[in-house]
Amino acid sequence: MGLEEFKGVYVFAQQVDNVLDGVAFELLGKGKDLAKDLNTDVTAVLIGSGVKDLADQLAVYGADKVIVVDDPELKEYRTEPYAHALASVINKYKPEIMLVGATAIGRDLGPTVSARVKTGLTADCTVLEIGDFPLNAAPDQEQLHNQLLMTRPAFGGNTIATIACPYNRPQMATVRPGVMQKIAPIEGAKANIEEFNPGFTPDSRYVEILNVVKAVKNTANIMEAKVLVSGGRGVGSKENFKLLDELAEVLGGTVSCSRAVVENGWQPQDLQVGQTGKTVRPQIYFAIGISGAIQHVAGMEDSDLIVAINKDEDAPIFDVADYGLVGDLNKIVPALTAALKSEMGK
Repeated sequence: MGLEEFKGVYVFAQQVDNVLDGVAFELLGKGKDLAKDLNTDVTAVLIGSGVKDLADQLAVYGADKVIVVDDPELKEYRTEPYAHALASVINKYKPEIMLVGATAIGRDLGPTVSARVKTGLTADCTVLEIGDFPLNAAPDQEQLHNQLLMTRPAFGGNTIATIACPYNRPQMATVRPGVMQKIAPIEGAKANIEEFNPGFTPDSRYVEILNVVKAVKNTANIMEAKVLVSGGRGVGSKENFKLLDELAEVLGGTVSCSRAVVENGWQPQDLQVGQTGKTVRPQIYFAIGISGAIQHVAGMEDSDLIVAINKDEDAPIFDVADYGLVGDLNKIVPALTAALKSEMGK
């Protein structure tokens, strides 16, 4: 089968308990960009039980078509039936590109499906674009065009790798939530639905779910925060994060941190911003005691307004900051908190 038979950009539209995950809309937004470069369409693949009513939401955020795989065996996520469903869609419809969110579900489903359809997968991508491969071809080397170039952190986030899958289709990637941007809603959009069911025959690989226990986390979701007060190694200690807590409280914001803080055990990993943490886009991002390594900047550089506080005037964080304060954070942060309290009447 020739690679030219594979057409279209497909997105796995993850849902849990019949609620679509935000990463589905983000992937549709990126899918529209990729599809425009390839002069093709974007298709959402919606898998579950009783999920057809969710299709219009996908159309609102850019899906030209929605393939619905609906079956009672798909009520809860289980690797085997979901992998069978998605692999069957790929084998039937032959997408050129298949995008999956790098969620707990996507990180299980993506590799399983890629192995089943005999293609590669680039995991945890932060950048996707259409381009030439190799980027710089040798004089006697063929350069392939219109390839999906997938960029992801490598070696523990210490370097960036751009990967292509030139000789297999589909080109598959899992994409980190929060990295891509959804489009403005298309009001009144209705889904072009195509129903497909490959048939499900439970066997020994179908895990039986005996009980579902939903844990309640006390940790804030930093990806949804409008104001983030983020601390780095320069904060000095776990106890010193109290200064950041007080500033965040005045602003109605949330505390986040850098990788070094998590490694020191000062804050939980759920609060980590960066390539090996979460990608955030708050309205205001305070970078306090953060040097500004590329791994951290990649996770917050799209914030609307960045305010940096650091005693090192040459710290790289000032290169991306809209406002910078050079000095001792132990003096600046309490003074800033006090001034805001006074200004806001708190």
